[in-house]
Amino acid sequence: MRPGRLACRAVSEAADPRPAQLPLPGGRPGATVRVHPMRTGTIRAMPRFLQRPGGPLGTLRGLGLLTPRSRWTDVPIPAFAVEHPGAGLLMVDTGLHPAIADDPREGLGRLGALALNVTMRPEWAAPVQLRGLELDPAAVRAVVMTHLHYDHAGAVAEFPQATFVVDGVEWAAARSGGMRHGYRRALFDHPFDWRLLDFDAQEVGSHVTFGRALDLFGDGSVRLLSTPGHSAGHLSVLLRLGGDRGLLLTADAAYARRTIAEDLVPVFMDDEHRYRRSLGEIRRYLEQFPDTEVVCGHDAEGWPAVRDLYA
Repeated sequence: MRPGRLACRAVSEAADPRPAQLPLPGGRPGATVRVHPMRTGTIRAMPRFLQRPGGPLGTLRGLGLLTPRSRWTDVPIPAFAVEHPGAGLLMVDTGLHPAIADDPREGLGRLGALALNVTMRPEWAAPVQLRGLELDPAAVRAVVMTHLHYDHAGAVAEFPQATFVVDGVEWAAARSGGMRHGYRRALFDHPFDWRLLDFDAQEVGSHVTFGRALDLFGDGSVRLLSTPGHSAGHLSVLLRLGGDRGLLLTADAAYARRTIAEDLVPVFMDDEHRYRRSLGEIRRYLEQFPDTEVVCGHDAEGWPAVRDLYA
């Protein structure tokens, strides 16, 4: 089998996820992390990608079907490597599947490859970028999935040794959904160590403006924030850097900083009410902590200012 190629799997080889038992091992009091943002590819987005047009048929008009592709914009598809002093190396999302660099059908399927204008180079794959940072992909011990859309979960198969953490609601949506909803089961449904979060459990607390939050390692260094709306079980991640500074990875709860500043509702989302509520929690948090660094999900304007390292 060619490296990076998706294998056909029997049903018995599908994932058998278990409830997440937090905190995961490795937490240290006062721990801070080092974060390496990585652009794993780009996707061509219609002009109203960030803001759905108002009025009748807003979603349909927002698709830009009659807009020349010259007016569309390439937006980044990120993933993040996180170094924790006790828990070791982890990832937040995995980015695109490496095979897309050679044949988009391998990572997107035949219809996805026809419908989506995705650009990827072999050197953009998350494992390749990790090696360029002198980090071993085989040393990744945990992967936090903000959600399971194809552009975030594409390279799951590249980290078979890791523990994968995802909202249980998102897992259920992804298993029952298809590419029309952004999911491709062949990308993520591998017999790995999948752990499902339950943000509705009694022991789940809040964090500042976020109504539901979990502490991944029990030391405050990596907080998982329930921000549904873009997808059924979407989550964002708040990381503690040195000097008691914060880095908020909104993922697709906010495509761009403009989304937060201007209260923009995008073309695509699972639930508008929950999306607006999650965006409000993000906005109120940043109002209270304006020095927090923020990296949004697909921010073409903001990506050039994203640092190589946050520490």
